[in-house]
Amino acid sequence: MRTQKNVIASIIFWSRWLQLPMYLGLIVALGVYAWKFMVVLYDLLINLNQLKETDILIQVLTLIDVVMIANLLVMVIIGGYEIFVSKLNLGESQDQPEWLDHVDAGVLKVKLGIALITISSINLLRSFINAANMDEHTLKWEVIIHVVLVFSAMFIAATDWMIQKKGHAPSLAPKEH
Repeated sequence: MRTQKNVIASIIFWSRWLQLPMYLGLIVALGVYAWKFMVVLYDLLINLNQLKETDILIQVLTLIDVVMIANLLVMVIIGGYEIFVSKLNLGESQDQPEWLDHVDAGVLKVKLGIALITISSINLLRSFINAANMDEHTLKWEVIIHVVLVFSAMFIAATDWMIQKKGHAPSLAPKEH
């Protein structure tokens, strides 16, 4: 019976490696966003003399948006892999992100929530600048989605704060000996 439990536990523990192709896929998506950034930057530089200031601002906000999405991808790739799959074992690397030292699932959720709000804010600002060319219904839904993201992130942060403040609640399950 004990050996069967050990085999099952080993299979369950090994299953975390099934996430590896997903993280590798996110790295490919990061490459797509790097390409998108270069395309938008090239378009901005080539058409600089023909663009109005508002158009330049919208292009720059698009660049910032792409960078923020890339940052979000990096957080998910590195943080998720470190938390759910395996340690990165970077040693004393100077390139190691500061936040990686104290990341856990709760911290990652809060950071992702903040990143999503930032991305939404940039998109909303871009929409407001371009409001004359947008449908009012679309603009209204962008605001509603942004507000929902803000409240969701606040709820996640508050929940994480309460969990951290209380510490780990004692388990009600009986301990095996």
